[in-house]
Amino acid sequence: MTPTTQPAASVPSAIIAIPVRNEIERIEACLRAVDAQVGLAPGSLGLVLFLNNCTDGTDALVARLVPTLSIPVRVESEDFSGAHAGWARRRAMDSAAAWLGDAGNAGIILSTDADSRVPPNWVARNRAAIEAGADAVAGRVELDAAEAALLPPSLPARGRLEDLYDALITEAEARIDPDPHDPWPCHRTAIGATLAVTRAAYRAVGGMPEIPLGEDGAFIARLIEQGLRVRHATDVCVTISARLTGRAPGGVADTIRSRCEEPDALCDARMETFPRVVRRHLWRRQFRRLHGAGRLRTDRAWARALGIPPIEADRIAALPLGQAIAEAERASPRLAYRPIGPRQLPGQIRVARVGVAAIRLAQRVAGSARDAAGAATASGNPVTDPRGGRI
Repeated sequence: MTPTTQPAASVPSAIIAIPVRNEIERIEACLRAVDAQVGLAPGSLGLVLFLNNCTDGTDALVARLVPTLSIPVRVESEDFSGAHAGWARRRAMDSAAAWLGDAGNAGIILSTDADSRVPPNWVARNRAAIEAGADAVAGRVELDAAEAALLPPSLPARGRLEDLYDALITEAEARIDPDPHDPWPCHRTAIGATLAVTRAAYRAVGGMPEIPLGEDGAFIARLIEQGLRVRHATDVCVTISARLTGRAPGGVADTIRSRCEEPDALCDARMETFPRVVRRHLWRRQFRRLHGAGRLRTDRAWARALGIPPIEADRIAALPLGQAIAEAERASPRLAYRPIGPRQLPGQIRVARVGVAAIRLAQRVAGSARDAAGAATASGNPVTDPRGGRI
C-alpha cells in the first residue's frame, strides 16, 4: 500500500470515501463534483481515494488532479488479486474512520463511487439528516441521462414502472408499520454510491461487510438490525453511470446488462404482489408490538402462524427488535420473498394505487376520530358514536 496525503490544518468532520478501479474516463468528473460541495464550513470536508488494481492510468490521472482540489485528500493504492467491491469499499471507509479518529469518536463517513457524480448539496443534505437524529443516511440514485438514452427503450420503460411500484409499496410499508426515524416520504434504495454514516455507528456494527456482492445493502440491514436509525432521504440523490460494463461483478452495470439480455428477469426481491406486501408489514407491526410488550415468549401464536419451531422461536424472542424481525423472516418459510416479474407490474400498480388510497383514507378517518376524542376529553363532553354508545 502506498499512501499519499495532502497537508491539512485540521481534521475534517466529514470524510468522503471512494474506492477506485480503472476509472480514467470518469474519475475527473467525480472529483470535480466532490470538490464543488456547498453549505459547509471551511476545512470540514476531506476525501479518501482507495485505488486498487488500476491498470489504465487512473492512478497517474489522480496524482495530477489531487493538487488542484480545494479539500484535503488522502490517496491509498493497493494491488490485491482477491479484490472485490466489498473489500475495496471497506478499505476506503476504514481509512476515513481512521482519519476522523484523529479528532475522537466523532464525524461522518460518506461513500460514493468513482463513476458517480454527487450534487453540490450532497454532503450538506446528508449532514442535515444526521443532525436531525439519523445514525446513517441512504440516498437515491438516477442514471446518467446521456448514457441512459443509449439503452434499449424497454429498459427505461421498465425502470419507470419499477420506480412507481416501489414508491407505492414503500408508502404502504411506511403507513402500516411506520418508523419514527424514517417517516414517509422515504424510499428503500441501499447503494454504495450514496451512503452516509456516523463514525460511531460505523464502528458499532463492525464496519462495511467485506463481501463480494451487495455489501451496501448488507450494511444498511446490519445497521437496522442493531437498532440504529437509518434515514432513507428522498432529497439526497446521486447520478450514476448507465454503462453496460462495470468494475464490480453483480453491480449496477451487470444488472442493466442482464435486463437487456433477459427482459423478463424478476424484479427486486421486495417487489412482491401488493397483498403480500401488506401482509408482510401487518405482520411486522404486530411483531413489533409483541416485542415491545415482552410477549414474544408467552404468546406463541406468531411463531405457529409463521411456521417457526419452538426452539427457534425462543432464540428469536430473546433478540433485540431489529435482529428479531430479521431472524424471524429468515426462519419462516411463509415470509420468503416472492418477487414479481415485469409483466405483472402494470396490474400490481393498479392494485397498489387502490390499496394505498384505502390505507390513506383509513388513517385520515382514524386520525379524525382520535382528534375528536381528544377534544371531547379536553372539554369534558363525551362524543357519541353514530353506531350507538360513547367514545
